[in-house]
Amino acid sequence: MGKLFGTDGIRGEANVWPMTPELALKLGRALAARLRERAPAGHRPRVVVGKDTRLSGYIFEQAIAAGVCSMGADIWLCGPLPTPGIANITTSMRADAGIVVSASHNPYYDNGIKLFGGDGFKLADAEEDALEAVLLGNDDRLEKVGSTRASLGRAKRIEEAWARYVVFLKAVLPTHLRLDGVRIVVDCGHGAAYRVAPAVFEELGATVITMGTAPDGTNINAGCGALYPEHMCEEVRRTGASIGIALEGDADRVIVADEHGEVVDGDRILAVTGIHMKRTGVLKNDTVVATVMSNLGLDVALRREGIRLERAQVGDRHVVENMRNNGHNLGGEQSGHIVFLDHTSTGDGVVAALKMLTVMLSTGRPLSELASVVTPVPQVMVNVPVARKVPLESLPRVSALIAAVERALGEDGRVLVRYSGTESKARVMIEGLDRASIQRQADDIATVLREEIGP
Repeated sequence: MGKLFGTDGIRGEANVWPMTPELALKLGRALAARLRERAPAGHRPRVVVGKDTRLSGYIFEQAIAAGVCSMGADIWLCGPLPTPGIANITTSMRADAGIVVSASHNPYYDNGIKLFGGDGFKLADAEEDALEAVLLGNDDRLEKVGSTRASLGRAKRIEEAWARYVVFLKAVLPTHLRLDGVRIVVDCGHGAAYRVAPAVFEELGATVITMGTAPDGTNINAGCGALYPEHMCEEVRRTGASIGIALEGDADRVIVADEHGEVVDGDRILAVTGIHMKRTGVLKNDTVVATVMSNLGLDVALRREGIRLERAQVGDRHVVENMRNNGHNLGGEQSGHIVFLDHTSTGDGVVAALKMLTVMLSTGRPLSELASVVTPVPQVMVNVPVARKVPLESLPRVSALIAAVERALGEDGRVLVRYSGTESKARVMIEGLDRASIQRQADDIATVLREEIGP
């Protein structure tokens, strides 16, 4: 039985191991047991849980709640709420932990579970490992920490938790700025931000054109949102909007469009906001943290402004870990997970959009002009379904081909081959000066991967 926790919690097809209600129940019990062990005398641990709009969310929300209460802790149910919203409410309500039931960008038939500590940050690997030991039967903690009939926990529902989060988000835009006269297209991907995002921008004065705000349990991420930003881009062009904002299932990442309907990805968001923060004196250590997937063009743009780029492993949790360890306050991923540590403890799509609007309003410059600071180096990505995730260095043909491509690229490009932390796929990414050449090279590596470990 393999490892349960990936780069962003537990994830898989709903009602199929490991994403079963039985495991969710046991996870609730295991988490509550650890919290009770550490709780000061007289304190009953409290857990906050939220979810996105998947039909299976009801199953896991209720199973987790039952598990938590059975071990003598209380749980507060928030209903559909973005992942960063749960992190925020966990801290604002002084809860001991937060849980999000979401598979983020995955299709509706998948689901997942993400865990936050009482400080609003995702649990450290050691904490996840300890929980995993209980879930896989390698730790008898649940037998040692019991709960009597007199000490069972209670479940409470927080009415309109989403509205509380709206209040927090509106405060991200500086008080001297308004969105009056700004036309915004917001595609919520039929996900967790379907009420939150439109309310934030409307209450700040913008004219909002909404998309993807009618979730039915099965249409989350389906041809909409950050996974399919072309629809948002088309609507920006049709309506003459100043900006388009596309969120995905749990709204922890965003893809933006400029006033011409051209995509502005996470790298450009980091550049635009990072440069503005540097010029206004609030970018700590004159450093931005990105991942190994960020384009070389981001390095160049930041270097021109005297900003250093640090790279972390893929996954916003690794970006945040670097930021916290080194005292940085801006980081993110090309995919649109952007973390403003002065405001949030994890990626937040709406916060990132508000920060972009802050730069636009403060400088009086359109987004297309601001985003042009980054000239991307051609980059291609090929995803390869795999049957197993063996160390790449144990595949001689793959290793040899990667080395040959690296030699051919020299200093004008780079190769990155890694396994997805959330899907059974290998990702082949190559950057170089000639797109046709690097596409052929990526396809060649992908072909060998399929032959070696394909399903």
